[in-house]
Amino acid sequence: MTNHPTHSLAVVALGGNALLRRGEEPSASNQARAARAAARVLADASTRHRLVITHGNGPQVGLLALMSDAYAEVEPYPLDVLGSESVGQIGYVLEMQLDNAIDHQDTVAVITRVVVDADDPSFNAPTKFIGPVYEADEARELAALHGWAVRPDGPDGRAWRRVVPSPEPRRIVQLHAIRTLVESGFLVVCAGGGGVPVIEDAGAHRGVEAVIDKDLTAALLAEELGADALVLATDVDGIYSDFGTPGQRRLVRATPEGLRTGTYPAGSMGPKVEAACRFVERTGGRAAIGSLAEVTAMLDGRAGTQVRVDGPPLEYATDREDRSTPERDR
Repeated sequence: MTNHPTHSLAVVALGGNALLRRGEEPSASNQARAARAAARVLADASTRHRLVITHGNGPQVGLLALMSDAYAEVEPYPLDVLGSESVGQIGYVLEMQLDNAIDHQDTVAVITRVVVDADDPSFNAPTKFIGPVYEADEARELAALHGWAVRPDGPDGRAWRRVVPSPEPRRIVQLHAIRTLVESGFLVVCAGGGGVPVIEDAGAHRGVEAVIDKDLTAALLAEELGADALVLATDVDGIYSDFGTPGQRRLVRATPEGLRTGTYPAGSMGPKVEAACRFVERTGGRAAIGSLAEVTAMLDGRAGTQVRVDGPPLEYATDREDRSTPERDR
């Protein structure tokens, strides 16, 4: 294993689509195939950058919750336990595929606890999408049956999903261990699914019913590790204004101040924009939001929406540069 102390350090957050693509059956074979594709992209980036990988778990934890609810003989497992199960599963798949694709570095996955506040307002206003997509009527029926909260996922209002509390990440419990592994030359997969949510209670930790947004945790992780860059990789090639309308335009560069003048969907692009802004504002580093396939180019500043402290507040792609149709992350 070779360490590259002079290479820049980047935290790369993979959207749920990286391991379960939109519209695909949530099978183990599809997850493994998507992980292999992600690993090939990350392997290329790892030759020039030291990487720490985080990932979403919305589709996977939602599927586990459905399985748990279906087994009526046993009380359903809480979301923190299901989250840890999904993170262990995804960590295993990513760790193996990254080790298969990378010769110069070993990968290690860490199930990571993240402290949240017991009185976080999100516990009374859930916003985090998990699980599969439903038609509106089916979503309402399931909500009534299981006591879920549901809401539309997307600009057209036709796709509905379950939503759960998504409290703010406050502290990464295993930060010291993660930093030690990174400094020892490992490629670390950690803080999956935003981390397993716990609250501090009389000096001990207790799991809570929530799923933390992985992008906000990725920003906190990048800040605490002293990373040079934060990359939020998804199935969107950048941030769009007027998304889903004929006048939509893709941003190629922006400052946090410029981005904060816009509005973005709370369940998808909103947390990514907030995470990018926080990291850049707090560290002076660089953030990028864009397609998983373009991770290396985003790290090089050549793709996605690049977010920096200085420069134009909002700079849009020209018609020649921007010919793609974006999708939504999960």
